[in-house]
Amino acid sequence: MARAYEEIADDRPHGRDTCARRPRTRVVRDSGRHQWEKDRARQPRTTRAATGATEHDTGLVAADLVFLARYRTIEAPAPLAEAFGVPEGTPLLERGYRTRCAAETAPFGLVTSYLLHAVAAADPDLLDVSKEPWPGGTHHQLATVGVEIDRVEERCTARPPTPQETRELELPDGTAVILVRKTSYDINDRVVEVCDVVLPGDRTELLFTTRLERW
Repeated sequence: MARAYEEIADDRPHGRDTCARRPRTRVVRDSGRHQWEKDRARQPRTTRAATGATEHDTGLVAADLVFLARYRTIEAPAPLAEAFGVPEGTPLLERGYRTRCAAETAPFGLVTSYLLHAVAAADPDLLDVSKEPWPGGTHHQLATVGVEIDRVEERCTARPPTPQETRELELPDGTAVILVRKTSYDINDRVVEVCDVVLPGDRTELLFTTRLERW
């Protein structure tokens, strides 16, 4: 069962000295991961449960990972309402994720995903954090309510971390964070997920592969 990540904040060692003594797992976030995720959404449950996007990005296996999740319902603030094309205050399902290597103390990134609550509620399981980690991830979750993702847009920026980000990601002094705003569109050109990811700049690589049509 997934646990809210705040519930186990005190389970892990504190302080930078602890993590400084072990090499950090590097994460390569390849743009090809989105097709890989979509392909998995139609695979049998055993296949979907065997591996996920974090394993894809890190080369680790599920047994190496500690996964934490938190769900809550919020009213869409203006920026998210604009992103979804809905009125401000529309209910959203906010999902927070933290995944780390079991041998390490900091997560690979800080992930906050948003779905329209009315869309997710068509399958009550999508509102239940105890179902996490969900085999097949968001692609499969949305497929259960008849949504097929057509394309994913990612905008990447960088900035200094906030004190909370420095603490949670255990960042060395002077390290920037990479911000990824991932927007998923369905086959009807509707925004169906907005996901904000904060990545530690000292151990994350972004890899973009652009396949070109042949003449």
